[in-house]
Amino acid sequence: MRKETGRYSGYLRPFSYAVDLLIINVLAYFLILVKTDFNNYQLFISLVWVVTALNIGFYEVYRFTKGVEVLEKIVKQYFIFIVLNFAYLGFFLKQFDPNQMFKFVTIAIAVVSFCKLFVYYFLKKYRVVYGGNYRKVIVIGKYKNVNQLLDFFNENPNYGYKLIKTFDFKTDTIAECLDFAAKNGIDEIYGALSDLNDTQKNHLVDFSDNNLKVLKFLPDSTEILSQNVLVDYYGYIPVISLRRIPLDDPFNQMVKRGFDILFSLAIIILILSWLVPVLAVLIKLESKGPLFFRQKRNGLNYKEFNCYKFRSMQLNEIADLEQVSKNDIRITKTGRFIRKTSIDELPQFINVLLGEMSVVGPRPHMVSHTEMYAKSIDKFMVRHFIKPGITGLAQSNGFRGEVESKEDITNRVKFDIFYVENWSLLIDIKIIITTIINAIRGEVKAY
Repeated sequence: MRKETGRYSGYLRPFSYAVDLLIINVLAYFLILVKTDFNNYQLFISLVWVVTALNIGFYEVYRFTKGVEVLEKIVKQYFIFIVLNFAYLGFFLKQFDPNQMFKFVTIAIAVVSFCKLFVYYFLKKYRVVYGGNYRKVIVIGKYKNVNQLLDFFNENPNYGYKLIKTFDFKTDTIAECLDFAAKNGIDEIYGALSDLNDTQKNHLVDFSDNNLKVLKFLPDSTEILSQNVLVDYYGYIPVISLRRIPLDDPFNQMVKRGFDILFSLAIIILILSWLVPVLAVLIKLESKGPLFFRQKRNGLNYKEFNCYKFRSMQLNEIADLEQVSKNDIRITKTGRFIRKTSIDELPQFINVLLGEMSVVGPRPHMVSHTEMYAKSIDKFMVRHFIKPGITGLAQSNGFRGEVESKEDITNRVKFDIFYVENWSLLIDIKIIITTIINAIRGEVKAY
């Protein structure tokens, strides 16, 4: 499974957005003396800041990004921001002091830049002095083909990559490499394409997908790269990533998390607030036991969490081992109705609010089933690169409920991988609408 080492730095980007927006709005309040229609102006500068930042990649600063690239982003943001500010005030306020505007934008960019550069260099220092925020890596390939990357890792500890071992197929096998990676908690695997045959590449891809490892390749110096390939540069060394996951981007994470919070709060306040006491009476009148059923499931990065549902069955000892099947005698009358309408899933909005789940994502399985499918279904573990969901692309396309055949779970995984690699907020909204329509109509496998 993919480890947490070095992952917490991903929270820096959404935090930076919030801090920077606070800085420019506070400075605008104190430095822009024209208070006419000021609320609209604050909304304008906030939108302009975010849109400009997205277009120039102002917050796309990674551990391998050079300092000069950070300065280049700051300069671009400054000039675009000041031009759009002048345009706005010139159009809506015919009379304003240009010096005042210039002073505001310059001070705002200076403060934001100071914070940005401080965090950038602090993290570099933190990695060197304390050894924190690092990722454990192995490199596969002949020395002549990987020596530049090895030198980069060894000479730049401030980037936070900890080179654990190198492998050369003259003395090592692909099985030994993968076994070492699994046993030593390796985060990222780098392989020289020129030293790998197709079979070895496929082994690396399958292993990385099924064990939540990050896999990157070093292209041959004579190879021309496709524009569809994601290429990063470590210094001047091109490194290829085969899978782009939109939700690895902190801004996308922030958008999805914001949507999850708002949507889950709406469901909890407008529906669960009155539905819980009603179901509490119905469920407890029909059978003994708690109102909520709690079950261990695997979530983001394979981490276990307690998934909540309204209890729909009689208390039984095999609830965590066997899926519900058609005409299952364990299901109560009330339980059959709430399962058919998917009402039993509504308490999972509490999981969403706690950050353990998302409204939309791959459905989490029981721990015992996850372990079984991970061994038998190729790339099953890819679905754990993102948070699990109350509903998902597979469920909205008919693959929900009991897994009756290998084809059922294989198709689920195909839909889940497509979702992982192609996420957008519009896809989430479409899945939610489809799920609601299916719940109203009633689904064949909702039992």
